[in-house]
Amino acid sequence: MGRLIACQKPMKTKLWILIPVALLIGVAPAIRLQRAQMNRLRHPMSWFSGPLSVSASVVPTTSVKRGDLTLTVTARGELLGGHSEMLTAPMTGGSDMVITILRTPGEVVNPGDVVAQLDTTEQGFKLKEAEADLAEAEQQVAQAQAESDAKEEEDRYALLQAKADLRLAELEARRNELLAAIVARQNELAVEAGRDRLRQIEQDLANRKATSQASILIQQEARKKAQVKADIARKNIEMMTLRARSGGYVAVQQNTNGMFMFGMQPPLFQLGDTVRAGMGVAQIPDLSNWEMTARIGELDRGHLSKGQPAEISVIAIPGKRFGGQVKDLGGVSGPPWDRHFDCKIAIDKPSPELRPGMSAMIVITTEVLKNVLWIPAQALFESDGRTFVYALNADTFLPQDVKLARRSESQVVIEGLPEGRKIALASPDQQDKKKAGPGGAMKAMQK
Repeated sequence: MGRLIACQKPMKTKLWILIPVALLIGVAPAIRLQRAQMNRLRHPMSWFSGPLSVSASVVPTTSVKRGDLTLTVTARGELLGGHSEMLTAPMTGGSDMVITILRTPGEVVNPGDVVAQLDTTEQGFKLKEAEADLAEAEQQVAQAQAESDAKEEEDRYALLQAKADLRLAELEARRNELLAAIVARQNELAVEAGRDRLRQIEQDLANRKATSQASILIQQEARKKAQVKADIARKNIEMMTLRARSGGYVAVQQNTNGMFMFGMQPPLFQLGDTVRAGMGVAQIPDLSNWEMTARIGELDRGHLSKGQPAEISVIAIPGKRFGGQVKDLGGVSGPPWDRHFDCKIAIDKPSPELRPGMSAMIVITTEVLKNVLWIPAQALFESDGRTFVYALNADTFLPQDVKLARRSESQVVIEGLPEGRKIALASPDQQDKKKAGPGGAMKAMQK
């Protein structure tokens, strides 16, 4: 028994030593393979030292073609009425407004019809408050005017009294030659006092009149201020009723209030939604002047210009195509990995079947090149400032540099390859990885 225990201890020690060694031996090839793949992804040209040993049957191929090439730009867009009438929430200077009435999308309206109604509770309260202030200001003006008239009447009576007293004093002074010296002197003093009093009353009358006029003007300005507030409130209430100025279909706008995740489609406005001042609530397209808007990739921005012809296919009207031309090109926007720009297409000879919001495909002819070499865009690769293709040589692919002459979203014009040369449509290295599959690392470990 003691011998058996002594033999088991060395066996356990050997197992603990052999397990880590076996793991290192098995993992080392996988680590080397992973490092090699990372180097290939970072420097696709630097790792290459010979032909790629990938079967030509695994990699899709195409051939370099020569001929006349029509460069086109294809995009998906949406129909809109040209010169559309946008109904926006008014600049009321208050908080958000609630939609209380809203026509359904696609509903037909005539000029003057109510398309949407915003809640006027706040503006109605402001109107009542302004009207109350206006009534009070009018009463203040009337009171100031009455007080001014009363004071003016008192001052006129005081002036007449002063003139009469002065006239009596002057009449008494005419008898000074017949009176004693002391009485004559008293009459002269009475005349001087009467003249001073008349002069003082005349000055006071002018000052009081100016003061009364200033008081009346102040009350009138207060009345004007209240009148302006009432007019603004009435105008805001009127503007909060959104009416159609022309006939057509109602296109309800998207509600961009609230929080939305990237890629989410904002919903359309509904009853009870809140809108901010200046936001578009609904749109009335001009059905006699149709347009189409589309978002096109940044790569095709330099190939488009105003006036270029376009062919439009409306998805809801199969078998019918409309002609058009590029009307306007917007600025490029979006994240660095997804840069786009808006393009407007004016539709020639629209038909009555068209409706706002219909989806359509456009094909814009940008240029026609004569007798050029071209390949599909996915067959061209770029790395470290080099432009190359994978050319088929026997049963292997070799990277070969080419010169890029013109590029579109689906086709590129090149120089440096003969006509008919077979090239890969995908990276042979990536095809090799797909062929290896997820068990490639385990196969390498088994080898």
